[in-house]
Amino acid sequence: MSNAMYNKMWYQTQEALNSLLDKESQKMIEPPKNKVFIFQMLATFYIKYVQIFRNLENVYDQIVHPQKRILIRKILDGVMGRILELKNEMVELELTEFHYFDDILQDLKLAPQQLDIPIPKYFLKERLDVIRGRERILAQILTESGLDLPDVKYFKSLPLEQATKFIQIAERARQGRLRALFMKQIYLQEYRARQSKLLSDKADTSIAALRIQKVWRGFHQCKKTDREREEEMIFLGMNPPPLFNEVSATIKQAEKVNCLRSNVQMEHEENYQEAMITIKEDLKLIEGQDFKESLKDQIRQWFIECRNLTGTFPDYPEPEEGGSAIIFSDKTPEQVIDDIIASQEEEEKNKKKKQTQGKERKEKKKEKAQKATKEKAKEEEEEWKMSPSVFLHSMEEGNNLYKDTWMNKDESWNFVQSYDPEMIKQEKRKELETEIRLQVDELMRQELKNLKLAVNREKELPIKPKKAKKKDKVKRGKKGKKDKDLTADRTIESLYKELVEEGLLIRARKVNLSDYIGEYSYLGTTLRQVAIEPMPSLLDVRQLITLYGILPLGSAAVHEKAPLVKSLLLAGPSGVGKKMLVHAICTETGANLFNLSAANIAGKYPGKTGLQVMLHVVFKVAQQLQPSVVWIEDTEKTFYKKVPNAEKMNEPKRLKKQLPKFLKLLRPDDRILIVGTTQRPFDAELQSFCKVYQKIILIPRPDYASRYVLWKKIIQHNGGVLSKGLNISCLAKVTDGFTQGHIVEVVKNVLTDRRIRQQSRKPLTAVEFITAMATMNPVYKEEEESFKNWYAKTPLGKRRLSALNLGGKEKERAKGKKKGKKEKKK
Repeated sequence: MSNAMYNKMWYQTQEALNSLLDKESQKMIEPPKNKVFIFQMLATFYIKYVQIFRNLENVYDQIVHPQKRILIRKILDGVMGRILELKNEMVELELTEFHYFDDILQDLKLAPQQLDIPIPKYFLKERLDVIRGRERILAQILTESGLDLPDVKYFKSLPLEQATKFIQIAERARQGRLRALFMKQIYLQEYRARQSKLLSDKADTSIAALRIQKVWRGFHQCKKTDREREEEMIFLGMNPPPLFNEVSATIKQAEKVNCLRSNVQMEHEENYQEAMITIKEDLKLIEGQDFKESLKDQIRQWFIECRNLTGTFPDYPEPEEGGSAIIFSDKTPEQVIDDIIASQEEEEKNKKKKQTQGKERKEKKKEKAQKATKEKAKEEEEEWKMSPSVFLHSMEEGNNLYKDTWMNKDESWNFVQSYDPEMIKQEKRKELETEIRLQVDELMRQELKNLKLAVNREKELPIKPKKAKKKDKVKRGKKGKKDKDLTADRTIESLYKELVEEGLLIRARKVNLSDYIGEYSYLGTTLRQVAIEPMPSLLDVRQLITLYGILPLGSAAVHEKAPLVKSLLLAGPSGVGKKMLVHAICTETGANLFNLSAANIAGKYPGKTGLQVMLHVVFKVAQQLQPSVVWIEDTEKTFYKKVPNAEKMNEPKRLKKQLPKFLKLLRPDDRILIVGTTQRPFDAELQSFCKVYQKIILIPRPDYASRYVLWKKIIQHNGGVLSKGLNISCLAKVTDGFTQGHIVEVVKNVLTDRRIRQQSRKPLTAVEFITAMATMNPVYKEEEESFKNWYAKTPLGKRRLSALNLGGKEKERAKGKKKGKKEKKK
């Protein structure tokens, strides 16, 4: 795609965003009252914002104009934040983390794949040098400390006699197979010779030719019908086309163009940064002196006019208040003088009012507080109101800026899409004016003092703020206690090295979130309408990881203002991909990975002081080198109800009291996420467990659709070829209850190097995989039910159950009333 095409895509996306902002402002004024309509409204907004986000992310990644990219980035962050806000609203409304939009997608004529939230490429692109540098340092520390040892397989040594015996057996078997093949060939030759002697008398060339024709025509027709059937299946979309899995030449060319476009982006950005400096210097030389003189004359005129009207020279505004900019902001000198006189009169009136109203306010405050609490409770019961958005204002600003600057801009001269010098001049002119104004303010402040001394002989007495100093002292004292640095004498590099050597900072495995394979749930809404709670699909889980983990960690602007998620718990049976999701968060955001699992910290930093030092060092490094992920594997051990005797030596509950304190230290601008993974959440003490983990994501075993996709993808990934003899549907049906981990293990065991080579003459069959799977234990329904029951005891699960019970009672009452009315009529 060319620059013009991406510009067109941006303009279309901005139009869609503009109409969506208008609709949202209308709905904010008149929100629907029914809960079902409220959810439909929120879900529609959410889906439309996701579509806008997908387009904007693509545009921002490909467009090369540096000034356009700044605006697109601002709007992109705003849309990202708004998606997180709407998600939070839907969670609070439905009291569940998983939502289903089947009916709304059908109305909007969208496929479920279009609901997938993309991960912005700039998360890694803009920090690529930093991430690579950190990886090099980590690899160097690991090799120096001897922790980065390759996985070497050690084999048990055999005695010489036993080894020679094995070789002899193998060699004799090989010779026996060759001898058997040779004897078979001799037998076949002799058989053919005997047959030819018997048939030599009866041989007829015409009959032989007829038989050959019959066989050939049958063979030819079979091939033809197979080919026609294959073409029909491809036409109907039941089978993929022949070159479906091969990368086409157009895609390769598009990838090359994308690489070239990223290089052009970098060049244009460098030119833009250089132009920002050079244009400002040119403006300073050409326009700086004239602006300085005109500003001085303007301020002097103000001195004289104020003196003539009030009889005294005015007080010059302090730099904290804005200096002379606050006086002449879109006002004439006469308007400024009128404002001064009016402010003096208002000050005198306010002093009198304050004395009389002081006592009345104290009595009214208590009454107002009581009324406010009652009114809030009534409002919550009566009407639903959307919580105020932080990102709507920034999106509207960006949209207005687009309308004013780019919507109708003629860019026929800028075919290359480099920077616009006129726009830089406008920006730098304002910066230059503020800089010159600060210099002029210092000069004119001194000039005003000299005038006062010369004309009025007024001396300014220094003001002594007594109360402010006391407050400052108190604040400093409190801050000193809170922000006590235990490692003030050490550098971040030394602390980083120490954590790596102790095994607390580990290397994240290179896994993308797209590698977490699954399928959408197409019956979620239908099941909920029949009061059946569906188990979430794997792609629903993937979407939550993107929303709660990747988007906030990747963008600092989104993390500061969006609903803050400090901690995340991934609960599910063994093999569902919890560890993989943790590594995927780090890979997609370029985050550091800290491992504070109970097994990993056992014996490290002993004692209470050691534990405090460890957490302090982890927090300090994570904060300085953010984004960071703090991973606690088997986190139920940290919150054990009763510690097993075998694990008492490891002190698994060391972090139980410290984790809540660690969470309190995290501020909105700290891009640090605590992620816990657990296979047995029911072993943990629920109250303290749920206090630490803000969001709990239950990961189920894969359903039929997900298993079908998993078998196909994993077999192909490990070198397998999908043939007609391999019934994937049968495999997916038979392996109900088995997890992704089981499937991966089975495929790796079956598809050895030898078996991959044999595929051309011996295609894969489903039986091979089923026999290998037979020795494994699946996740039974009882285990899945135990996870469901545990989740129902969590805070969000309790709220949802109580809401469903209330809804059921209301329906029963409504039915009872209807029956009563019917009986009265009879």
